[in-house]
Amino acid sequence: MIDLAKLIRDVPDFPVEGILFKDITTLLNDAAGFKAAVDALVAHYADAELDRIVAVESRGFIFGAPMAYALGVGLVPVRKLGKLPSETITVEYELEYGTSQLEMHTDAIAPGDQVLIVDDLLATGGSARATCELVERLGGHVAGLAFLIELEALHGREALDGYPIYSLIRF
Repeated sequence: MIDLAKLIRDVPDFPVEGILFKDITTLLNDAAGFKAAVDALVAHYADAELDRIVAVESRGFIFGAPMAYALGVGLVPVRKLGKLPSETITVEYELEYGTSQLEMHTDAIAPGDQVLIVDDLLATGGSARATCELVERLGGHVAGLAFLIELEALHGREALDGYPIYSLIRF
């Protein structure tokens, strides 16, 4: 088994001073490591009855797309404000170093859809919680949240209390 945590590089003071950024580009550049990460995420949800994977911009797309393909479900992109071409719903949320907004097409989720939210990193839980809100506003059910990395010291799980969470790597 590949130690995926060893394939992730620490970058201090990025994007702002005081943040220790977990750079996944080194894992993505390792063919066996990237495959192992995607395969492990897919295996965890192989028996789940899902209708959609909702992938959060932008690094969530990297894992959400191959997972949706492997699981045979639709892929819904959640994007930063102003990036989607059709009618959207929007939510504002707090980052560990500021605020931002996310949006989703209004026709992306049907009422009752079973949705897995995928992103690369669970930090404070702000973007994940905001994405849950978008899914639920459209009538979808958040069946779970999947992350490559969880930064446990930032207590993101607390913002997602009540939702099933799976993290492949924990720091």
